[in-house]
Amino acid sequence: MGACGSGGGALREAVSRAIEEYNRYRVPEARAELLEIRGCEVVVRFEGSFHETCGINDWVIDLKYYLEDQGVEVEDVKIIEPEDDIFNEENWRIGVFKVKSTGKSPPSTS
Repeated sequence: MGACGSGGGALREAVSRAIEEYNRYRVPEARAELLEIRGCEVVVRFEGSFHETCGINDWVIDLKYYLEDQGVEVEDVKIIEPEDDIFNEENWRIGVFKVKSTGKSPPSTS
């Protein structure tokens, strides 16, 4: 497969599996939720107690590796942070992942 334009349902399935796997290992520190897939962008909300740790944005970027395990190659991860949060008390981030390719087959689940 090429870019995300083909097989939107397959992309959604792969993203859903990646998020499920991410949550299996990251909850309760971080929880990911798919907000939408728009064109070649995957938009995911992250919530959790990660505000108490250093490297908050690393929790968002980590999803990239779970996506790759499902055959979705992404680039240009954009992180949207709460506005006016100088004390880092908000416990959410939005990650916008640009899909580069869906060419690799995900591992078999059987």
